[in-house]
Amino acid sequence: MIGKNAFRAALASAALLAFAGTAMAQDKLKLAVGQRGNWDTSVSELGQRAGIFKKHGLELEIVYTQGAGETQQAVISGSVDIGVAVGVMGVFSAYSKGAPVRVIGAETTGAGDLYWYVKADSPIKTLKDTEGKTLSYSTNGSSTHGIVTAFMKQYDLKAKPTSTGGPPGTLTQVMSGQIDVGWSAPPFGLDQLDQKQIRIIASGNDAAAFKGQTVRLLITTADVLKSRKPVIDRYMKAYRETIDWLYSNPEALKVYSQWLNISEAKAKRTRDDFFPKPSIDPDKVIGLDTIVKEAVELKFTAAQLTKDQLSELIQIPPR
Repeated sequence: MIGKNAFRAALASAALLAFAGTAMAQDKLKLAVGQRGNWDTSVSELGQRAGIFKKHGLELEIVYTQGAGETQQAVISGSVDIGVAVGVMGVFSAYSKGAPVRVIGAETTGAGDLYWYVKADSPIKTLKDTEGKTLSYSTNGSSTHGIVTAFMKQYDLKAKPTSTGGPPGTLTQVMSGQIDVGWSAPPFGLDQLDQKQIRIIASGNDAAAFKGQTVRLLITTADVLKSRKPVIDRYMKAYRETIDWLYSNPEALKVYSQWLNISEAKAKRTRDDFFPKPSIDPDKVIGLDTIVKEAVELKFTAAQLTKDQLSELIQIPPR
């Protein structure tokens, strides 16, 4: 028979092992992320590669989509816990129709990173030359969809808005002549621009409804926010810490360039020329008063969301 002291020691050892296992356990979060490789959409990926999310007790399972429409649907269906880079107009539209979406952070403010382009030999010089032509966006409900909708209204265009998915596939469609005007975001398309294979005809900031305002969001559902709030809070802490690292540590550019197999010079150009640090600050949705009005004018919502509705929709964890 085992002695009392030995029995107690065994119990203590088992308790310590159980505690250690709990301490080492990582909470898992499933993410749907639109547009693999864009600088702004890479925060979670790069933070995980740098060990920042692990330090906060998180293990991320990241699935990449062709755009915000797919991302938002994955969140609403419960397939993932968090959606990254979902168009603000698509989120407002879904919420206004009863979808249980909740905003846990701004993802990108300003639309200067997005651009619309044509083949170098295209007769199209400006957006006003697109009558009867195909004008691309990624997916329904995305920031590019919202901007194209704004282009159509602002410039009274007679173009044909067309969903083309992500930048690589869109570029193929433009170069093969299937689409007249493509869309992209750095680092995608920079080589073709430098080699003068394509020409930019418009920037996302040319859409007055989006200039200087938050265009993409981090979202979850009401159920996930309620049942896993401490985990969501830790995710946002790690997310903020990763952003600080991205703009202060040269190692970040190395990790990004190695992940995408691009030069560090191109990585630096992507960050410094198109994504100033304030543009990916998650702590505040900028331009809400204008966004709620534009959502109605662009027919994403039937009526302006009220202050109470916005308070329910937007629940960004504090720092």
